[in-house]
Amino acid sequence: MNWNETYEAWCALQPLSDKDRDRLSRKFTVEFNYNSNHIEGNTLTYGQTELLLLFGKVVGEAEMKDFEEMKASNVGLLMMKEQSSLKDTPLTQTFIRQLHKTLLREDYPVYRTLPDGTVTSYIIHAGTYKTRPNSVITRYGDRFEYAAPEETTALMTDLVDWYNWAEESEEFNPIELAALFHYRYIRIHPFEDGNGRIARLLVNYILARHNYPMVVVRSRNKKDYLEALHRSDLVVGPVPSDGSHASLRDARHFVNWFKKMVTEEVQNDVDFLQTRDPNIWWYDGQRIAFRSANSGRILNLLMTESGITIAALAKRIGINTSAIQKHLKSMTEKGYIARREKDGEWDVFIIPSA
Repeated sequence: MNWNETYEAWCALQPLSDKDRDRLSRKFTVEFNYNSNHIEGNTLTYGQTELLLLFGKVVGEAEMKDFEEMKASNVGLLMMKEQSSLKDTPLTQTFIRQLHKTLLREDYPVYRTLPDGTVTSYIIHAGTYKTRPNSVITRYGDRFEYAAPEETTALMTDLVDWYNWAEESEEFNPIELAALFHYRYIRIHPFEDGNGRIARLLVNYILARHNYPMVVVRSRNKKDYLEALHRSDLVVGPVPSDGSHASLRDARHFVNWFKKMVTEEVQNDVDFLQTRDPNIWWYDGQRIAFRSANSGRILNLLMTESGITIAALAKRIGINTSAIQKHLKSMTEKGYIARREKDGEWDVFIIPSA
């Protein structure tokens, strides 16, 4: 898949109609928030996320903090979109801290039990740079240290100053700029929590400022995402300040992965807008081609008559009830649809082609 060809196809669709812009916006709202939070352990399903963000409904089983986290994520997304439209306003640390405050909402304690049974706690600060060291245990079992609290402010100053200079100088194309910013930011890890979510918002801030479509880092690709960061870490080395000043060449493994991801995401948007096949549907960035036309017919009926019974479906489609139940069971297991316990009506989360 070639980026230049994909971008040309995207540009050829501009300007989008109001209908297509709305379809793409609703799709992105659900997919970005669901995936960015799911990567970090949020337990809401794709369907729960859609009902919460598009319809304001809290349904199903999950901790209330996950619902609140998802709502805050969407507020952060809207805040980022608005800020990205201010093309004459440079990026600032104040905005980054405000974005973090929006995501985390408030300070909260974290409790941990030590090997000897002692319980310790510390405070996660919303909108404030870290006050204690942070690190991660890689999937290879190594401890990887991020910037120390005492050097974080200076490194973030360097990062934001570099970004504003790089944007003005046009030394990098927008994809390179977004990828390198992401890598450098993650090597600092300026906050005690929420760094990944902030990084994924900020890469879209950068893309949007340059009139590029925004993208979703899919939770199903988390392993490849982290591996690309890790491979660049091996090139750059363990010193945080080296990572926060890494060159494009040093971070090439992550930059190459990022460019491939952006190309795939934008091509997905192009295909979504151009496809007119009634048997092609879309779910969490995936093109779903049903082998049976009955699947699409069932979904269309559920969308227009959410309270329709299985018997009525069978009569309208012209197949027996056991076949209808088999279709419904398969689509429910895949997350495409869900039946409400309270009233028995259906919610459809998979999106039809235009």
